[in-house]
Amino acid sequence: MSAVKSLCVFCGASTPPDARYLEAAGHLGRLLAAEGIELVYGGGALGLMGTIARAARDAGGRVTGIIPHFLTKLEAKLDGISETIEVETMHQRKRLMFERSEAFAVLPGGMGTLDETVEMITWAQLQLHKKPILMVDVLGYWQPFMGMVEHVIASGFARPNTRDFLTLVPDVDSILPTLARLKIDSGPSSVPVAE
Repeated sequence: MSAVKSLCVFCGASTPPDARYLEAAGHLGRLLAAEGIELVYGGGALGLMGTIARAARDAGGRVTGIIPHFLTKLEAKLDGISETIEVETMHQRKRLMFERSEAFAVLPGGMGTLDETVEMITWAQLQLHKKPILMVDVLGYWQPFMGMVEHVIASGFARPNTRDFLTLVPDVDSILPTLARLKIDSGPSSVPVAE
């Protein structure tokens, strides 16, 4: 039995030249479907985001996409998934992704992925939640980020326990076993976030 019923995956909406990133996303989508874990993601059809959602959908998994209205004009939303929720703002999107998920897995991505991830770490630091945040280090992608976290701590801008708010895993296959070992505490179903 899985440790979580729903997993939010933050990842890039771009298509990187190295296909191994896309392969990792597709593999995770299929794993979630096979384990009966709902995928909660950003609702788009492009890049890693679209790849993971299509893989989960096509394997019979439950997929919930959450996307702001304005983004549907800039990038295609994925059709045929279990549920698509359109919101007004990026803040509402992050809040709803948080509320719909018991844990987070962060695949490679760009500024949006970093924004989502750092906000979840910040909320954990502020004791607004205790949900696991897993950095999935596909091809060593998150090593510079982990170095930045250490730099922030060493410079005195964060406490050493900041390390406790995220867990680095080497690959997609490590996500579910790691979640099974971690104590899952979904905490409050919502957090006070300014709109």
